[in-house]
Amino acid sequence: MDHAADYTYCEALLRRNDPDRWLASLFLPVALRSHVVALYAFSDEIARVRAHVSEPLLGEIRFQYWRDVLTGERGGDAPVAAALVDTVERFRLPREKLISLIDARLFDLYDAPMPSVTALESYAAATAGSLFQLAAFILDPAADVAAASRHAGIAYAVTGLLRGLPWQVAAGQTYVPRELYAGSDLKTDRPALDAALAKLRVLVRQNLAALATEPATKSGQAAPAFLPAALCELYLPQMEKPGYDPLATLVEVPQWRRQWRLWRAARKIV
Repeated sequence: MDHAADYTYCEALLRRNDPDRWLASLFLPVALRSHVVALYAFSDEIARVRAHVSEPLLGEIRFQYWRDVLTGERGGDAPVAAALVDTVERFRLPREKLISLIDARLFDLYDAPMPSVTALESYAAATAGSLFQLAAFILDPAADVAAASRHAGIAYAVTGLLRGLPWQVAAGQTYVPRELYAGSDLKTDRPALDAALAKLRVLVRQNLAALATEPATKSGQAAPAFLPAALCELYLPQMEKPGYDPLATLVEVPQWRRQWRLWRAARKIV
């Protein structure tokens, strides 16, 4: 079956909803790029479920649809689902990794706080980390990328969560680990919030430093899969400038700077 239209839809979706991953995908091998984009589009669909449902149960029903698609209990009857199934079958991707990503996203549907840094790391590894690992698998099935994927996933996901704090608080949800501000109210106790966020930025930079030591990110066919993580250090300094309000400031970086950072990172791969 020809899935060209499905992959085209995935690319348009990704370009609109997740421009950073879309920009990074431009540096992937042309023959494999659409399949990595299909993974990213699937992740975007899962990440946006909460915003499209009125109660958690409806979100769980949507998640079950994706589980059924991945297990073959129902066909891929939508463009992203069709492209995802085609990619999974073509590259023999581990379906359990994608299902684990869905399971981790159950946290998104409810308002319970993230309990600890360890829980946040597990969430990030199961979501963004799984995407890095699966993208790398498409580029090179033989590459050992488990450790690199975990570091990249934590760094990338936590950076994104820090950027999204204004929307999270407005929606009644936060991914800032409760143990970092125990006894305080994030909305009213600004010193406690600033201290917690500073610790999370340290966590991001620790994982970026560890990622930089991983051979799989420096050379080989799988290395371009980790390019999105190169954007983290563009955003973190914006959160450390005078006048930054974590509950109101939207952290943005011009597209030309993001493209330049990705180009420089891609040039270093041998």
